[in-house]
Amino acid sequence: MKYFSHFIWLVVLSGSLAMGLMEARGQAVSRQIQGYVLDTAQMKVKDVSVRLTSSLDTLTTTTSDKGFYSFKAVRGTDIRISFSMLGYQIVTKTVPSYDHSSFVLMPNVILTPQSSLIEGVYVVKTIPVVYGEDTIQYNMDAFKFRSNSLLEEALKQLPGIQVSRDGTVYAQGKPVSSVQVDGKKFFGGDVLTATRNLPADFIKNIQVIDYYGDYVTDKGLKSEESEKIINIVLKEDRKRISFGQVTAGGGTSGRYIGSVGMNRFDDGQEFSLVGSINNTNTSLFSFGSPSGVGDRERSLFDATDFVDPTDGVNNIKSVGFNFADNLAENTSFSASYSFTRRDNVTTGNSILQSNYVANLISNEESYQTTNDDNFHRLTAEFKHQFKNKDVLEINPVFSYNKVYFGNKRWRLINNNKVTNHGVYQDTSYQKNPNLDVNILYAKAFSKPGRKLLGNVVLNFNEQNKLEDALDSYVSIDSSTSTPTRSTFEQQYFIQQRSGTDGMKASVSFVEPFSDYSMLELRYEYELTDMTAMRRVEDKLKSQETDGFYFVDSLGVNYNYRFNSNRTGLTYQYTPNKLFRANVGFAVQPITLTGYLPREDMRYRYTNVNVVPTAGFRWRINEELDWGIDYMGKNNQPNFLHIIPVRDNSNSQNIIVGNPELKAEFSNRINTTLRKFITSRNQYFETNFAYNYIANKIVSDKTAVAGSTIQETTFKNTDGYYDLKWYYLFNTPLFNENLQLDFSGTADYYNNLSYVNDRRNKTKQFIYSQSLQLRYTWSDYFESMFNGNYVLNNASYTWPYQTEITAHSLLLSGATRGYLSDYVTLGAEMSQRFNAGYESSFMNNNPTIINAYLEVAFLANKLALLRFQCFDLLDQNKNMGTYSEYIGNDLYEARNNRLGRYFMVTLNMRLQKYPKKK
Repeated sequence: MKYFSHFIWLVVLSGSLAMGLMEARGQAVSRQIQGYVLDTAQMKVKDVSVRLTSSLDTLTTTTSDKGFYSFKAVRGTDIRISFSMLGYQIVTKTVPSYDHSSFVLMPNVILTPQSSLIEGVYVVKTIPVVYGEDTIQYNMDAFKFRSNSLLEEALKQLPGIQVSRDGTVYAQGKPVSSVQVDGKKFFGGDVLTATRNLPADFIKNIQVIDYYGDYVTDKGLKSEESEKIINIVLKEDRKRISFGQVTAGGGTSGRYIGSVGMNRFDDGQEFSLVGSINNTNTSLFSFGSPSGVGDRERSLFDATDFVDPTDGVNNIKSVGFNFADNLAENTSFSASYSFTRRDNVTTGNSILQSNYVANLISNEESYQTTNDDNFHRLTAEFKHQFKNKDVLEINPVFSYNKVYFGNKRWRLINNNKVTNHGVYQDTSYQKNPNLDVNILYAKAFSKPGRKLLGNVVLNFNEQNKLEDALDSYVSIDSSTSTPTRSTFEQQYFIQQRSGTDGMKASVSFVEPFSDYSMLELRYEYELTDMTAMRRVEDKLKSQETDGFYFVDSLGVNYNYRFNSNRTGLTYQYTPNKLFRANVGFAVQPITLTGYLPREDMRYRYTNVNVVPTAGFRWRINEELDWGIDYMGKNNQPNFLHIIPVRDNSNSQNIIVGNPELKAEFSNRINTTLRKFITSRNQYFETNFAYNYIANKIVSDKTAVAGSTIQETTFKNTDGYYDLKWYYLFNTPLFNENLQLDFSGTADYYNNLSYVNDRRNKTKQFIYSQSLQLRYTWSDYFESMFNGNYVLNNASYTWPYQTEITAHSLLLSGATRGYLSDYVTLGAEMSQRFNAGYESSFMNNNPTIINAYLEVAFLANKLALLRFQCFDLLDQNKNMGTYSEYIGNDLYEARNNRLGRYFMVTLNMRLQKYPKKK
């Protein structure tokens, strides 16, 4: 409670100070200042850097083609304006203090040529952020970073970019999916590897790109949804350098960490080797999820500021290398390999309530899972440009996953007067090789804008799994005057082999037929083949018969094929650099077929989808743009949905596949508005999206009367939709030392399901609001404050109107002080408040406190000794909570996490620059 009272006092004091400063600023006079810059020949000069400072503002701009500059809404007194340009002397002007008019026209500024460099002349200002149509560029020299910090820490200081504790990077509210270094994928594009290995002071700028894929980018028509990627541009003097680091550490509770990294950059040739071993949940690689395994999808608004978000106790070993080079003038090649072994032990407890008419099945479980995951990944990229300017790209990705999984659950299940308690245990051993090959060929033409592109994507996936499942419980039925007691025991050995082979091929021809218009004719073909074979042995009956007893009704021999042809026409109109519009139309016949050889049964579904596309981008002015897009696409059912078998290996939750399922068809429309004010370093973005899915695949659940057993199958239905909105706003407050980030989301889901053959709607509303305030007091002290609120409201229409409203509030603060050039002291604290959840363990209010001391030594601070205290109050171990409300189910769970420990680490940096000739 003492820590919390101190925290509240700090929050109140910070708020009072901020309110006072804001009130003082609101009293300032606002004015507009403009003028012209000329040279000694009276010619107007463009691209002159103009910097304005006042008691309240620091603004920057550049002159236009006509030498004109303008500042709007200037506040404060003591206004000074400086004019600088390479080859000219710097000129400084002041606005008279007695001039309080709202409009000031400055006298013409004359720049005098400077024939030689004069000692003491410096670049006045580097523009921090440059906003383009699909790219936002952060110039790193304009930001302050701690000496020797890695990219991950530097990213946290950039407006519009957030980094969660597990390493996930978000740019403008969206997760970053891939990373490049000087235009080349680094470790196959893995985000964590780049952010946790590249030094921030090597980087000239960071480009956040709306990436549509090589195929879409090459053809020039952008009618598909983009993803966020980052391109890291190295400084010129860092393109030829060898560098690395070695880290070792140990602590209480058996905690340890060791890592090594070696990198060589040589004007386009890159080689990197990294490795790590630890039990502190530190990952080098992500490859699809921040933890490197199948962790649940995380949100930007997960309360993970100062907690460790990884469930269980993990031992992680990882190693990898990356190589890239220009094999010839027009040929480049890169390759990467990584291996990660993660041993995870997770203990937890959960509650699952399934509400039926006159039946409320409650399942309370305590469990322990063990997971030994060995993951290999090999990627390569080959790109060649022929003499006739044709381009060929080949990108293969091979992965091999070998997993041992153990799961033991102690459960108590109730349904009215029927109760059973027992143990469910399964162990499995699984191998999963996967190969993806992407081939792109672009044909060059002499006519500008004409393009012919072909793209082929091949996928080969196989899964081999052996599983032992043991299910036993004691059931007591108290519905009669004399309770009856019965026992159940089942033990299956399951052998399963499945495979998925897929191919997607597309050809696109783009023809410009005017200076402003392009027409694309595109054909796509997609083929997916799935096969599955499963044998189930009843081990108890095998013991009785002294032989192998296979359950024929659970065996599977099933073949499935998805076939799609799509022919489309797209028109794009681009009258200037400020506006782009496209409209398209496609016809897509699809066929789904299934075949059971043993029963000689066939399933077939055919349909023709009409797929319109439309969108536009309008750059209203240099600082404001707006766009709207519509897209439609098919989502085929996954294998578990369609496999035609009644799987009762878990006797309490029986799954029945439906081979007659249709493919879903989603219709999505979204609009984005962006506003950036370069002179004030402000950025605002908001997005609204509506998604409607026809033939939505939903669960169909029934309760077996007089028991605790539930049976689930799947069907198609219409009526699902969701609405999603987010916004974010970044701005300096008062001056550049105080940065404010606002962001928020509001999502509404109209989920559908069937319960006892009755249609059920689950309407869920999730709202979140986040605020972050970063304050750099001086070169020796900085602090940060976070506030995050989440509302989760879910209502059900069946079996009766039910509503759940849960709240979560997170407040956190962090501070770091540089006691000298060699000593750094830091502390961070977060307090979370939960309310409205069904389970008591979900409504806990943990306090997390971390602290550290860093001491640098040796020449150029090459060594760093760190003393770390994690989770001083030992409450992080209670933070692994998860909730889900779907259909008639209410599910809440808590898993264990790392608790309090103390640790000492030593880090050594290694650098070698080429010798000067």
